[in-house]
Amino acid sequence: MSDCKKGSILIVGRQQLIELERTGMLRGTFKPEEQMQLISACSDLAQAVEGAIHIQECVPENLDLKRKVFQDLDELMNDDVILSSSTSCLLPSRLFSGLKHVKQCIVSHPVNPTYYVPLVELVPHPETHAAVLERTCALMKDIGQSPVKLTKEIDGFVLNRIQYAIIGESWRLVHDGVLSPEDVDLVMSAGLGMRYAFMGPFETIHLNAEGLKNYCDRYNVGMKRVLSSFGPVPEFSGEVMEKINQAMSQRIPPDPENLNAQRQWRDSRLAALAKLNKDMKSDCK
Repeated sequence: MSDCKKGSILIVGRQQLIELERTGMLRGTFKPEEQMQLISACSDLAQAVEGAIHIQECVPENLDLKRKVFQDLDELMNDDVILSSSTSCLLPSRLFSGLKHVKQCIVSHPVNPTYYVPLVELVPHPETHAAVLERTCALMKDIGQSPVKLTKEIDGFVLNRIQYAIIGESWRLVHDGVLSPEDVDLVMSAGLGMRYAFMGPFETIHLNAEGLKNYCDRYNVGMKRVLSSFGPVPEFSGEVMEKINQAMSQRIPPDPENLNAQRQWRDSRLAALAKLNKDMKSDCK
């Protein structure tokens, strides 16, 4: 990493911390400048991980590249350090198998943008030691994240499996001419998303009847009928992709300036929602 790039990253980080302090969302007890003094960058792997207790790999989503990083780390590690990957879909068995320290390896998949969306999926390798899962879970909670512990690896982990189910049915609704792309998004932003912003699907149905069991007694026939009517997995290409892309591009032109502006708007809304959730939790104590 060049000195210029290191400097740019640190400047952006400082600006973000200052903004978080301004909005009352800065975590921990240290001020922005105090936190910045604890952050450094270097180009030497051994130097970067010296004295570490938890190493979080965040290189691009490329299996060969990630395996190379962990192979290099494997040679530098003792038996106490946790080796963790931020991968969003690569199975731990593909990432870590063959490493001498495989029992210390785990996937800790954060959700972007991580500061406002605190979920972290913890996915163990089949040989990951139970203590590594517990230590990682405790660390994530300590820094303000919301970890979930998968008992075993599964393709796509959990967040993407649920997300892909929603995307797949949304795609089919456009394909079948039921709704426009804009209205599919509205179903989420003005409907399901309103509830799912602070409660999950099981709590939702629990409250929508006299408890979850009563909901299933009432609606299980209808749920099974509707679910059985779902079509095949979409190709995510062709005419439907062009239609959805056109709708999205008219609303948000896919050039860097417009996309970055919309991402900034998204992050500001997520920050407001995160603060609301934080305040609601404080009110419940």
